[in-house]
Amino acid sequence: MNLRVILADDQPLLRQGTRMILEAEGDIEVVGEAGNGHEAVALAEIQSPDVVLMDIRMPVVDGIEATRRIVAANDEIRVLALTTFDLDEYAFGALRAGASGFLLKDVRPAELVAAIRAVSSGDAVVSPRVTRRLLEEYALVTPGGAPGVWAEQSAALATLTNRELQVLRAVADGLSNAEIAERLFVSETTVKSHVGRVLAKLGLRDRVQAVVLAYETGLVRPGIEHAGRIRPAPPGAAVDGN
Repeated sequence: MNLRVILADDQPLLRQGTRMILEAEGDIEVVGEAGNGHEAVALAEIQSPDVVLMDIRMPVVDGIEATRRIVAANDEIRVLALTTFDLDEYAFGALRAGASGFLLKDVRPAELVAAIRAVSSGDAVVSPRVTRRLLEEYALVTPGGAPGVWAEQSAALATLTNRELQVLRAVADGLSNAEIAERLFVSETTVKSHVGRVLAKLGLRDRVQAVVLAYETGLVRPGIEHAGRIRPAPPGAAVDGN
């Protein structure tokens, strides 16, 4: 079955180029294009795509609000946000709104295709060039804070076991399941089980939201080591699913 994708970008030429890249794959079908967030929300409701490729900065309704509305209406739809700048405060907002990841617009075609496949299968994808800087910048603006939408999840941290907290910190450090297993001297299967329980207890969709939560609650802070150095994922790598 083909992957069904909606392209949301206010620049027609970019949508056309992206459509050509995706449809050349043979198993990816672009089922609609939107020039603003309002159109993206309407199309998502009609088409129920697997993935919405969402430009963050769009007229009428921006990509953040469009993401929030799409995910609220249908949590089976995955949103992959696109940003032009290495450090875009809106990218963090897209993650909080429910996006399963974000990439820079200058991403290579093969990486874009791989990212769409990853999020459609339930994984979370982030650009290693952006993630650490973005999260650290946000943490400096709101150190240790967990207001608003994250208050319930912040309280839920108390329900995690010590091992689950270790795993959450490792996820926030950008480690894969294999790297977490090596750090904690356990099997990858055990790590996967721990990650699944952490996400379930905190009511999170994927590892990207776990990273956001860890920073917003102050569980992880820039420059602090947690049994291993904070480091980004290798270039081109997707963050593992649970």
